[in-house]
Amino acid sequence: MDITWYGHSCFRITERGQTTVVTDPYHTSIGLPELKLKGDVVTVSHDDPGHNAADMVKGQEYVLSGPGEYEIGGVFIHGVAMHMIDGDQGYPNVGYMIEYGNNLTVLHAGGLTRVPDQSTIEELGEVNVLLLPVGGGHGLRPADAADVIALVEPSYVVPMHYEQPGLKVQLEPVEKFLKAVGVSKAQEEDYLRVTSGSLPEQPQVVLLTPMSD
Repeated sequence: MDITWYGHSCFRITERGQTTVVTDPYHTSIGLPELKLKGDVVTVSHDDPGHNAADMVKGQEYVLSGPGEYEIGGVFIHGVAMHMIDGDQGYPNVGYMIEYGNNLTVLHAGGLTRVPDQSTIEELGEVNVLLLPVGGGHGLRPADAADVIALVEPSYVVPMHYEQPGLKVQLEPVEKFLKAVGVSKAQEEDYLRVTSGSLPEQPQVVLLTPMSD
């Protein structure tokens, strides 16, 4: 399974011969380059221009924007309502657990702004890859992100939703998150390839370089 980051909270998750999932595509109004990518399924964690631009994904057949359980092309996707953004009168944040047939799981935490309660953690089950907002704003602050990692205990953590060149949303730099989790130098990759037979025993932080096309 390959995971590629396109900036902010947008990832493309692929497995050879299986359904491709794109998470939280953004509008160019947030200051990042126009997305140029294809996918079969688009997940939207919350209704915000930085996360809901499903029409930017070519070839998409399904757009998931709420809680529920879905099976599409052999991929199981579980949307979990986590909390309201901007208080009780705001809008819900939905995290998506994505599971391929090889039993590898990816949790895209969307606009998670607080540490989930124990029942939510238990509902999620085992998480191999955690795509986690770490830069504040409509996302976790660095210290809270560290607490979430300790609770979820994933094999890999990929930070997202942090300061980037050109981004008009004011967020903290990723270095603050790395300091909070005690990582002096994170592994940097163009993409993350995950195989079921070689998962690390301790959570490993991987910084992905955003793809431009």
